[in-house]
Amino acid sequence: MNEHVSETSKCRERLAPYCIGNGVDLGCGGDLIVPDAIGVDMPKPYTSVGDRPVHLKGDATMLQWFRDEALDYIYSSHLLEDFENTQEILTEWLRVIKVGGYLSLFLPVEQVYREHCKKTGQTYNLAHKVPEMSLDYIRGIYNRIGVTEEAHANELINEYSFEIVVKKIKPMPPSTDYGPTYAKRIRELEWTIDQIKSSPTFRMGERVAKVARVLGLVKKSGV
Repeated sequence: MNEHVSETSKCRERLAPYCIGNGVDLGCGGDLIVPDAIGVDMPKPYTSVGDRPVHLKGDATMLQWFRDEALDYIYSSHLLEDFENTQEILTEWLRVIKVGGYLSLFLPVEQVYREHCKKTGQTYNLAHKVPEMSLDYIRGIYNRIGVTEEAHANELINEYSFEIVVKKIKPMPPSTDYGPTYAKRIRELEWTIDQIKSSPTFRMGERVAKVARVLGLVKKSGV
């Protein structure tokens, strides 16, 4: 990857229209997709392609700053390929997007990118972890998660990249695996409490047993 050229600059005209309202640019590198996006990056980003600020410093794979369905959009360019657990990360990103909001990705077609580096002498980015990264690969993951519909896509554009925008059309199911066990149990407990509040037919003993099972205090087979 060229360290001096912003990948975002290559797709801004096409993807910025999906970045309206309150949202984040994950792995922004100093060049935000839109001026009012919240920039998220590591405390010391490994590349800098602009002078826009990083507002939140930390791990973009676990968006602990945001509650469920807090954002209108997420945009990310050439970041997701650096992590092996693609489905887990996309699930977490979709968690914080409102129903009706958009997730926009601009990513390398990994095998095309590798050939491009060989042919041009461009330095290959050794951080890449997903050799099958491509539009079809990401589409397959979205199909498994099952809460989005495709709004825009380009299979190959700007020499070695692809782009896909999906719209979140329904909430994440309560059984979704969000990653870390503690965070998952907290969300399960919150869902259980909501069920208790909305179901007056729940007997007190059933309520206590359910909460205890979610917290791992008893086995799921019984109290």
